Amino acid sequence: MNRSGHSGQPAHPPVVGFDLDMTLVDSRPGLIDTLAALEQEIGESGLSHPEAVDALFASNVDMEFAKWFGPERAPALADRFRDIYRTVGVVGTGILPGAREAVATIRAAGVKVIVVTAKFGPNALRCLDHVELEVDAVFGRLHGTQKSEVLREHRAFAYLGDTTADMTAARTAGATAVGVATGPASADDLRAAGAEVVLSSLVEFSAWWATSRPPS
Repeated sequence: MNRSGHSGQPAHPPVVGFDLDMTLVDSRPGLIDTLAALEQEIGESGLSHPEAVDALFASNVDMEFAKWFGPERAPALADRFRDIYRTVGVVGTGILPGAREAVATIRAAGVKVIVVTAKFGPNALRCLDHVELEVDAVFGRLHGTQKSEVLREHRAFAYLGDTTADMTAARTAGATAVGVATGPASADDLRAAGAEVVLSSLVEFSAWWATSRPPS
């Protein structure tokens, strides 16, 4: 198993990819707690506002912190955020309904499950360990077209995510774009971004998989 959080050797098909935050796990409580701790540490407010949290889910820490703090302060504060998240954010992470069953169903069919996420790789692994969800590989700190590169390299059959950027990444990689409307993007937003199917949650995954899974 590749547990490095970085791109490795190509896997043989079939492979299904998942985003992590708000697709497999509910990371909102942990993210809010981490931002609140950072607010207190640096003496600034507004970081844990719901709109700021949704912006982080739709983008990534480095990009959003550059907007919030400017290019000079952002790198150090983003690193500090990731450090705080390790102890504060991970314990606030919970598994989303249907996620465990979806991953188990895929792996039982002999299909590999990879997680491709904007989250810092080591923290992504910690979150998965915390909720006791086992996957075959994790690729962290990737956003947008960076996700496409990994999905294409591993010849992913499908990619499931909760943001419009996830849908673009799937389509760019030639994978089936499956939107999961458990994050900040609405079902309509996901469809407009190219989702070929939208699930209200991963509870609906098994029914979709039964008719759409790749040939073994």
